[in-house]
Amino acid sequence: MKKPSFLLAAVLAVTATSAAMADIKTSTFQVLINVAKACSVTAGNASNINFGTVESSATGLIASSNISVTCSKTTPYNVGLTPSNSDTTGAGVMKPDAAGPDTVPYQLRSVSATGPIWGNTATPTAVGNGVAGTGTGAAQTIPVFATVASANVTPGVYRDTVTVTVNY
Repeated sequence: MKKPSFLLAAVLAVTATSAAMADIKTSTFQVLINVAKACSVTAGNASNINFGTVESSATGLIASSNISVTCSKTTPYNVGLTPSNSDTTGAGVMKPDAAGPDTVPYQLRSVSATGPIWGNTATPTAVGNGVAGTGTGAAQTIPVFATVASANVTPGVYRDTVTVTVNY
């Protein structure tokens, strides 16, 4: 009868020795991502500034529209506008669709029709005569105003193309 006790003691001794020899090793690793700053701009037909149909005696015309800028959260940006004549002060010239001698000068402005001129001297680090903002990760609507001093030109349709540049 002493054999079962001896056998039980041997099993317990082996189990205790195995438990004392068990060990756990750990290590770590990282999960990484590098999120680059980014911006996009939406203009197009929905952003066209249309003075509509006016009489040739009209003066002091004002029209506006909006552009949309989406930049990564906390990304500072500066928006510049350049008419097709490349004037950096936002002073553009609408040309007639049909050949003709006249043009319609206009001025781009920010904030309001009498606000600061809006041109394209903005850089990634300086607002210049552009408009500054800080990204939220969502689209931000920015109003654009245009003024025309006089419509005293040959009747017809006049237009110009403006390039929007987002510097960030």
